[in-house]
Amino acid sequence: MTGGGGRVLLGRGNAAVPRRAGNAVRRRAERGPGGRTGGRSINTVSLARQGPRVRSLAEERSEEPISGGDVSEFGEEQDVVLVGAGITGLCAALALRDVHGEDVKSFLVTETRDVVGGNVITKEKDGYIWEEGPNSFQPNDFVLKAALDAGCADELVFGDPTASRYVFWEGELRKVPSGPDAVTNNLLSLWGKIRAGLGAVGLLKEPAPDTEETVEQFIRRNLGDEVFYRLIEPFCSGVYAGDPTKLSMKAAFGKIWILEKNGGSLVGGALNLIKEKKDNPPPPRDPNLPTPPKGQTVGSFRKGLQTLPNAIGATLGKKVRLSWTLKDIDREGGKYKLTYTTPEGPVCVRAKSVVFTTPSYVAAQLLRREIPDAHSQLNSFFYPPVGSVVLSYPKTAIRDEMYGPDGRINAFGQLHPRTQGITTLGTIYSSSLFPGRCPDGEFLLSSYIGGTLNQGILDQTEEELAAQVDKDLRTMLLKPNAPKPKTVGVRVWQKAIPQFYLGHMEALDAANEAAVEAGYEGMFLSGNYNSGVALGKCVEGAYKVADDVAEYCRELASMSAPAAPASSEEESFFV
Repeated sequence: MTGGGGRVLLGRGNAAVPRRAGNAVRRRAERGPGGRTGGRSINTVSLARQGPRVRSLAEERSEEPISGGDVSEFGEEQDVVLVGAGITGLCAALALRDVHGEDVKSFLVTETRDVVGGNVITKEKDGYIWEEGPNSFQPNDFVLKAALDAGCADELVFGDPTASRYVFWEGELRKVPSGPDAVTNNLLSLWGKIRAGLGAVGLLKEPAPDTEETVEQFIRRNLGDEVFYRLIEPFCSGVYAGDPTKLSMKAAFGKIWILEKNGGSLVGGALNLIKEKKDNPPPPRDPNLPTPPKGQTVGSFRKGLQTLPNAIGATLGKKVRLSWTLKDIDREGGKYKLTYTTPEGPVCVRAKSVVFTTPSYVAAQLLRREIPDAHSQLNSFFYPPVGSVVLSYPKTAIRDEMYGPDGRINAFGQLHPRTQGITTLGTIYSSSLFPGRCPDGEFLLSSYIGGTLNQGILDQTEEELAAQVDKDLRTMLLKPNAPKPKTVGVRVWQKAIPQFYLGHMEALDAANEAAVEAGYEGMFLSGNYNSGVALGKCVEGAYKVADDVAEYCRELASMSAPAAPASSEEESFFV
């Protein structure tokens, strides 16, 4: 491979594709948290990380044989086919249309289900609005741009940035420190605060080891035991439903990990980052973008999160094909041939590039024959089960101390460390966070249960899960005489959130390398196992993969363009 801006051509069949363009498949890993890739060979990442094997609908459908009749051609060749119409696939398509229209002239989004949105699912019934998947998003500019371009920005709602967050510790809900109350807050002891402060500036911590650290190892080394057990451990449960003794700090919380790497300490890294931004300021913000309130806030839409994928699906129109199940993918003559089962019969789509935005295990299943090394790596990522349990109580059932002077419960929700004997991972105060979530006089609570350390939820009924959540809430939040709740909704995700365990980035890099080595240039792996599990991270990752796809298409176009005639001076040189 040549250095700098050079290009090496790889022959595949009768076509040649740019090696540099092929490298775009690797940039998803290179842009991962922490900004570096691992160096393990393809076969050295352990597959022992997997939990019990649970098959998804997409996996089962992908093995059903195509029967009856000839496969029909879709029509004109597409520049890009995006497999999966979840939030990543939809936002990537939106970016290709609205940001990269000059480089990407045609694209298609395919989805095996009959609705768009993936696990972004909002339900509305009997005056209640609730989420079965993610509950809110961090309002970064990528999400706001997607809402604006999809025509639903006027439906945005934001949580109160002053809303409190709680952690249940030693029998009571304690506020998470935020700003000025960091000194007076009672979640950490005086020594815990001193230890965290000294560690943050680098005065009381061990040096970083040469090996990759878990979240537990990194936080305890830098900030002490109290910060880990009382803040970070429950935060890992709330974000990943995961086990911080296995999660990789570099992969799961790369923006924090990189601070110590670049600055010697967390504070040193933060100061360097501030200086870097001052020396190299970002481009001016688009004045057309909505402006969320200042402070630590979250966003949604008046009728729930599904507003966004529905709006994107509507604006993309026939570029999104539902109930299309990808059965096979081949590389022929430097192009891709994708074979689908559809309501109209088997269909073949030809494309210059492909973006997989499916869960990693679905992509693994589809690539098992063509790229077995990528299959093994993608199949190694573990997705534990998580249950969403939504209960409603009368407002009078909430303990009096949760109300502020204005008579409101101004809070985001609560998290529960595993050491405190609570089964539920955490609870979001849905009706406190966003308006119109339940009838007047009621308080809607969205709780999550299960995760890496409680996979037994797969053996429990919905009634048992609701009863367990109700029991936990009575221990922490409800008055002793609180009536039985109304069970608004229960949804169990058998494979919920990818776990960024030790070796995650190396495994992802190995999968990308295997695709390039197999000649699958122009194939991109995207989704929450790549960009990060939060909805805002998925949207950001979608725009970034769209950048890579556009670059790939631009390079292909430059190769196919006729060469400019040599000047007389150039001709005389070679005579």
